[in-house]
Amino acid sequence: MVACSGGSDSVALAAILHALAKTMRWRLTVAHVNHGVRASAWQDEAVAMRVAADLNLPFKATGLQLQRSDEGAMREARYEALAHLASEARCTVVATGHNAGDQTETVLLALFRGTGLEGLAGMPARRPLAGDVDLARPLIRFERSDLRAYAHSLGLPYVIDPSNQDRELRRNAVRAALGALRPLFPGLDAAVARAAEVVGSEVRAAPAAAVRRQVREALREHEALSGVDFEHVEAAVRALQEGTSGRFFMAPGVELQVSGGELTVQRT
Repeated sequence: MVACSGGSDSVALAAILHALAKTMRWRLTVAHVNHGVRASAWQDEAVAMRVAADLNLPFKATGLQLQRSDEGAMREARYEALAHLASEARCTVVATGHNAGDQTETVLLALFRGTGLEGLAGMPARRPLAGDVDLARPLIRFERSDLRAYAHSLGLPYVIDPSNQDRELRRNAVRAALGALRPLFPGLDAAVARAAEVVGSEVRAAPAAAVRRQVREALREHEALSGVDFEHVEAAVRALQEGTSGRFFMAPGVELQVSGGELTVQRT
């Protein structure tokens, strides 16, 4: 089930999953949750319905009657409604259009609240939602601008939520600040996403976390950790997990060899 708010991220999500559906043997349904908190909410629903029609996908919609209209209450009610629609349609996964920018905002908001490791892990790419239904965020590493460009390239309509301009909402204030920072820090969202992934694997005690520590400790013992790119470490982690061998140039003058599950660091 593709959760489509009518915004560019969720419209791009619907199009991307539709393009993959035949190969992956997915049965897709587009779903829209109408929060009913502003006069133009019906337009969002109409756009989501139009996107489903353009992609020739089934469409389901439901409305909310909220006792509270704060962000947390709306999010909880939205997920509950999506889980219900998914069960009705016999879908086992609800996919949302959360992107790399959303992940950065989530991590920073958690940090500003004084969070622990779980908050710094950000949003997981997949988690249980309700019963046998999972929540998936397949676009969590994609840039918002790329998703909007993809929707444009296909000529698909999307809406711009006017509430996104309300700086009284904390997420919008953080989003505006990040807009000013990104030109100064290229790759900002990718860096935050990597950090959140590493923290998340530690929190979940994922097997990759122990292997990653092994690689980093081997480099640290040879005073070779400084300046090593994250992606180079991850390449060695994948080789160890998959039981393959290889030589990995971690940084100028630093080579890591993986063979038979063993690590060897060489300085040149």
